[in-house]
Amino acid sequence: MTRIFSGIKPTGHMTLGNYLGALRQWSEVDQHRADSLFCVVDLHALTVDHDPARLRRLSRQGASLLLAAGLDPGVCTVFVQSHVDEHARLAFVMECVATDGEMRRMIQYKEKSVRAQASGQSVRLSLLTYPALMAADILVYGADEVPVGEDQAQHVELTRDLAERFNHRYGHTFVVPRAVVPKVAARVMDLQDPASKMGKSHDATAGIIYLLDEPATIGKKIRRAVTDSEAGVTYEPETRPGVANLLEILSACTGKEPSALADAYQGSGALKADTADAVVELLRPLQARHAELSADPGYVDGVLREGAARARALARPTVDAAYRAIGLMPPA
Repeated sequence: MTRIFSGIKPTGHMTLGNYLGALRQWSEVDQHRADSLFCVVDLHALTVDHDPARLRRLSRQGASLLLAAGLDPGVCTVFVQSHVDEHARLAFVMECVATDGEMRRMIQYKEKSVRAQASGQSVRLSLLTYPALMAADILVYGADEVPVGEDQAQHVELTRDLAERFNHRYGHTFVVPRAVVPKVAARVMDLQDPASKMGKSHDATAGIIYLLDEPATIGKKIRRAVTDSEAGVTYEPETRPGVANLLEILSACTGKEPSALADAYQGSGALKADTADAVVELLRPLQARHAELSADPGYVDGVLREGAARARALARPTVDAAYRAIGLMPPA
């Protein structure tokens, strides 16, 4: 049976982009067609300056939102990365297989290190090496497929390279995974800056729709979305990115093609109004379920505890095999 692994980083509140690009696909499709593991990858949040208390809150909120989005712990495995030690155990082995050049070519490292240095901040070593941890996250479960956004596909390619290199040098140990990028709304853009992804870690929040935003807040953000001065509504992502972003969001909510939706509008005002209504209705059941889960933290704790135990049982044999293959002595 195909095995799927993916995770989400608790560096900020989850956004509409996270839902349309990942969570909905996980809940509606992936968990039902494969042996699936989904986790909050909290160790990755340590690569940048952070507040420990906030990280804990966001990790719990992230786990609750995974469940509120429809992940069923009776069907898939939901857990927190740091609750399974095998991720860290395998990460160092992956660092020993990777090269410095490979790490420095990662686009996210280049972008984040430039931003950090421009603001006078130092860059943590973990920001450079975390793709090795991400490779460990995937390889430790023998995942065949990794659902990711376009911006993470490069990391899965690195994971493939590391798995193949390890298998060639030390004997076949790892399944070589492949990235699976959703075709629709895989990259929801910022409403105020349609050239940039709607990211949960951004400082400017006016263009970001968070999954727990109030309906009035969602409406206000979409009504203020940047479009252009051109008349009418057409789906032209290259020349009209703001309008295209709204059409793609509405498309993801309604299931209709963006180009077909464009034909129904004479101006961006009506498009914004309909998009706001569609997003509010899309998120309504998720927000209601999240409220229920927040009122029952014991249930969430139980899900995460059982999920970690299940994940650990899958991961430990793979890490033990990798340790033997690379030449480490087994414990007495």
